Amino acid sequence: MKRGWINPGVITAFVLLLGGAASVSAVKQYFKIYTRKDPIQSDLNLLVGSLPKATPSWVRLGQDHLEQEEVLAVLGTQNYLTRVYRERKPKNPDHPIVLSFHAAYYTGMIDTVPHVPDRCFVGGGMQIGDVVGDLPLTFDQELWSPNNDVPDSLKGRVWRTRITNPDSDHDGVRRTLPFNPQNMKLRTMKFLNNNGQQLYSGYFFIANGGTVCRAEEVRLLAFDLNTRFAYYLKVQVTSSDVKDGQELADLASSLIGEMLGDIMLCVPDWVEVEAGRYPPPPAPPAGPASP
Repeated sequence: MKRGWINPGVITAFVLLLGGAASVSAVKQYFKIYTRKDPIQSDLNLLVGSLPKATPSWVRLGQDHLEQEEVLAVLGTQNYLTRVYRERKPKNPDHPIVLSFHAAYYTGMIDTVPHVPDRCFVGGGMQIGDVVGDLPLTFDQELWSPNNDVPDSLKGRVWRTRITNPDSDHDGVRRTLPFNPQNMKLRTMKFLNNNGQQLYSGYFFIANGGTVCRAEEVRLLAFDLNTRFAYYLKVQVTSSDVKDGQELADLASSLIGEMLGDIMLCVPDWVEVEAGRYPPPPAPPAGPASP
């Protein structure tokens, strides 16, 4: 056994393995490749539960829903919000439309994204009645302005909006929107319960400064090998009061559009992350104490 271990072939293979591992590590450091992702939070340390309870067109109905501990274990995050909004000025005063709004923030290593309606609703006993598709979200852009103080690779893609929430400490603040905010879409589906009643639900994700509307695309966006950090925020809107998927997308555009800046306060400003200004570098270790 001992003679086998000192065989020149064994020694050569062992040295090659060590050299290969060192080479991979050196390549990763040189090209700044990150195969593990660090968690990152909002630079303002805000949770999604801080989103406004009212907007110009919508107001909270009842109290926010709090999940049981066993549900939270499945959800996989404590940073979430489940809230019901109703129209302020409905076309039919006797039947204002109600939207269920849900947001959940995840950060660190990004794997699969299981918590979407076409998985959770079906797992809960509902059926998919129709996959409506990826519908454009059409926002009022009056408060938007382009941010040209960015690298050339981001020019034309970065916009900011002004927060207009008198009850917020950030009223009047300008906040970076997701890259290419004009192209955001809502993955929209119709579901049927056992009694044949229907509801429509749609969702999208904000991940590492960009957006996608399909669960399988989140990991591709958030797991950029050149980025040390990873996060995504799922935003979902559901209603049984709408007649079709397009009406849901229109109403979701109204609700989300009126608090998109507030939503972005709850995630890192990715322009600052890519510029290396956030998070701040760790403090150097303290030197030895003076005698």
